[in-house]
Amino acid sequence: MTLQTVADRVGVSRMTVSNAFSRPDQLSPALREKILAAAAALGYVGPDPAARALARRSSGAVGVVLTDSLGEAFLDPVAAAFFGSLAESLAPTGLAVSLIPAENVGGHVPARDLPLDAAVIYACAGDTEAVEWLHKRRLPLVFVDQEPLPGSAGVLLDDRAGGRLAVEHLLALGHRDVAVLTMNSDRTGPGWAPDPRAPGSNHVSHERVAGALDALEAAGLAGRVYEVVDNHDELIVPGVADLVASPDRPTAVVCFSDLMAAHLVRAAQAAGLTVPDDLSVVGFDDSVHAQTVRPALTTVRQDFASKGRLAAKALTEAVARAREASDDAAEERTPPIERIPVDLVLRDSTAPPRPRG
Repeated sequence: MTLQTVADRVGVSRMTVSNAFSRPDQLSPALREKILAAAAALGYVGPDPAARALARRSSGAVGVVLTDSLGEAFLDPVAAAFFGSLAESLAPTGLAVSLIPAENVGGHVPARDLPLDAAVIYACAGDTEAVEWLHKRRLPLVFVDQEPLPGSAGVLLDDRAGGRLAVEHLLALGHRDVAVLTMNSDRTGPGWAPDPRAPGSNHVSHERVAGALDALEAAGLAGRVYEVVDNHDELIVPGVADLVASPDRPTAVVCFSDLMAAHLVRAAQAAGLTVPDDLSVVGFDDSVHAQTVRPALTTVRQDFASKGRLAAKALTEAVARAREASDDAAEERTPPIERIPVDLVLRDSTAPPRPRG
């Protein structure tokens, strides 16, 4: 059963039948429906995908590198919200989405072996194995929540502004002892950072901490940074317990994420402290954690839908530029870097500090 068989049945050309499957915008809805109905009656399932990819010089698929563990990515409401928006925005383009782990699994290297037209790199360190392979393949790349490699597009939150907004809110309430709770994968366990300004490998953490410290220094205050190894429950819990038990516990904490903030609230309450009277807590993201913990979190909101849409737009544009370049028709253009603004959402986890003593 071939394209020609269907074309003969309907009385159209082979190209018209091909367009019905591959380029539906080229046909009227009525003609396309007639062709597809004839194909179904004849048992024809469409052009061979491998042959079509060769003819179009395109796989029709894009990769998304989320984290080391794809399972953990979908347990993270922030990553899941981003991926949902990205997938929904890509659906009308016809591009299929392939999920790629940041490191190889069981000897398999999807970033090296999967046919792809381009890839999104989401919140992964720039030296992961998947990124190295995709870069070696010279695929168009879009980096989300991390600095892009030279020649690649980027979609970033204004994380530094978010850290600054959180601290400025606490300063306006009267707090003068504000700490930052963040992650640093270079650590082996939780503890106070010897150098608050020392950058870790995570771009988002570095920017959020830098914004918070900028605001504290502008107010003439010293900044303290408490670090856990990563933004995972089992690594956060012992860190926040240690933080609230510290004799020099701050009166307020700005957290890297709502997940950290939620755990900090629970640890404070378990230690007999009242949030926000004894400890004010600010989260980041405005994820589901922000409204399920009690008291509900004051937090810095990011627009997940906008981030997904912008990443999809950057991805389709990158694919288009690559196709133009393969036809020797592309102008040399610098890929864009989009920066998404954030805003502060006031809820019940922050208040003026209670006098000590």
